[in-house]
Amino acid sequence: MSAQQALLRAIHARLLGEPLLAPLLAAGGIRDQSMPRSRLPALTYGEIDSRDYATATEPGEEHVLTLDLWSDAEGRAAAQALAAAVRASLHHAALTLTGAHLVSLICQGIKSRRDAESGLFVVEVSFRAVTE
Repeated sequence: MSAQQALLRAIHARLLGEPLLAPLLAAGGIRDQSMPRSRLPALTYGEIDSRDYATATEPGEEHVLTLDLWSDAEGRAAAQALAAAVRASLHHAALTLTGAHLVSLICQGIKSRRDAESGLFVVEVSFRAVTE
């Protein structure tokens, strides 16, 4: 298993067990991708970009990933509340990975916008992780 997959599995497990998220998401609200007529609010996995981050003595990878939080509410507040719960759950989290070690996981930013195609609010929460 690559460190990227191990990281995604650990993040998924953390989010599924996060009591702050459960009341904010629809049933089955954590998905790999958005589906037509999905129940909202929902969290989907966005882009992940992994690169070599080895030192002279240690192997390593840097991962930049985005979690997309979707809401059909009238304003941004519901999606932003979801983003705050996701950030609280993952920022500096000490996750256990299979086959790799998580050195750090930090929230790099939160971006809110209205999706042009669907008209829904989406909040993109970006994280940077380093594994070795």
